[in-house]
Amino acid sequence: MKVRLQISLGRDLVRNYPEAVEASGASALAAYLPEPMAEVCDGLILSGGGDVDPGRYGEENSACFGVDKDRDEAEFRLIRAYLEAGKPILGICRGHQVLNVFFGGTLIQHLPTAEAHVPEKTGDRAHETRAEAGSFLAVLYGARFSVNSAHHQGIGRVASELTPVHWTEDGVIEACAHKTLPVYSVQWHPERMCLGRARADTVDGLRLFRWFVDLAEKSKKA
Repeated sequence: MKVRLQISLGRDLVRNYPEAVEASGASALAAYLPEPMAEVCDGLILSGGGDVDPGRYGEENSACFGVDKDRDEAEFRLIRAYLEAGKPILGICRGHQVLNVFFGGTLIQHLPTAEAHVPEKTGDRAHETRAEAGSFLAVLYGARFSVNSAHHQGIGRVASELTPVHWTEDGVIEACAHKTLPVYSVQWHPERMCLGRARADTVDGLRLFRWFVDLAEKSKKA
């Protein structure tokens, strides 16, 4: 049976996440505000979207927009369910930030260098990054590589259970890995760097989805 991945989407229900998952050989169960399906799915993907409610990390809203408290609550439930089931989790953009907040970290509500990270009129920006030697991203893409960028927030205080493994030149944390569990996150959008959205100025995002599908397959067999 194919690996099945549950995907938490925003209200727009974009198809690019399930398309990337399906192109990687897995089945995708994607929805907005989904109930946890950890008993039948092999992993969880938290997709991009609006900002996390800053009340979740003890702050007043000073620069957040697109806050969806119902989505925050639903995704916290999803994370708990998949952690309890011992199944892998991948956070993308907003998902990267949600995971840091879930584990006790904070966010920078508006990066001092936000102009270098928000999209241009023609689409996502692209910038060079560096990955920690031996990290899951260094294994996939090498020590230095370019990714897209479409965010104005970033990780502030890193949750104690997470380890940063990827950064931009201006110091923004681009990826994290849990210290003991199969939980990973990236600030960038691999689903907009593959298939019909592949870019000549970035790496192929499909490689990350294939890696996560393989991870879920191994976890399923363990």
